[in-house]
Amino acid sequence: MKCDYHLHSEFSDDSDTPMEQQVERAIALGLDEMCFTDHVDYGIKKDWNEPDISVRADGTVLANVDYPRYFARLAELRRVYGGRIAIRGGLEFGMQQHTVPRYEALYEKYRDELDFVLLSVHQVEDREFWTQEFQRGRTQDEYNLRYYEEVLALTRQYHHYSVLAHLDLLVRYDEQGVYPFAKIRDIVAEIMTTAIRDGKGIELNTSSWHYGLADTQPSRDILRLYRDLGGRILTIGSDAHTPKYVADHMDDARAILRDEIGFTEFCTFERMEPKFHKL
Repeated sequence: MKCDYHLHSEFSDDSDTPMEQQVERAIALGLDEMCFTDHVDYGIKKDWNEPDISVRADGTVLANVDYPRYFARLAELRRVYGGRIAIRGGLEFGMQQHTVPRYEALYEKYRDELDFVLLSVHQVEDREFWTQEFQRGRTQDEYNLRYYEEVLALTRQYHHYSVLAHLDLLVRYDEQGVYPFAKIRDIVAEIMTTAIRDGKGIELNTSSWHYGLADTQPSRDILRLYRDLGGRILTIGSDAHTPKYVADHMDDARAILRDEIGFTEFCTFERMEPKFHKL
């Protein structure tokens, strides 16, 4: 089974790639299955149909997924390409504690359309990581602890998700360097114990290669801890926003999971239920 379970398209505010280009690239690469996971980031972005949505200088709109068009487009692509690749419908929930009620309502409205949900934390207190707004004014200890506290609180409060995406995301944007795993081990163990108890998983996000990170994302230490705690639900996704990165470094990721970490299986999802496959 060859698949990519973290893909973006023009329905994400940070991509202008038509869905069909991602599908055609996936087919050309010989994938059996793919899952779109376009962005929803309540707190910093409004829905496409809300008043006063933000517009960038180039005229593009800063908004969440246009859900009716998104799910209709997925259905159309399944009709066109269904004999060549399985196309799953997912969303990436960029959550914060104060936005949980909006995600509860969103999931309830579209639960019958969803195969898969990534739980991500892209910002805390509506302050972005990639701009350094969240980190500014905090020590490396303070912003790392605050990030993981937010992830832990969300895993305790919210349950309509499939896997935790790029669990150590802050590494991408930490200008102070890689934060020592020993300092976060206990809270990461709490996060993963909570997820495992609730039947949730984690993702290996292969964008670490094109971001030039020194380790996998999440790190090998986190992956080993998840395995040691009894975690089995694991997806692999490229986080590709353009066709160039679809299924990027998938063979490397699978080899690391199998040969270095000791996993034997990974998952795809259908109707929010995991299906296990040999690595």
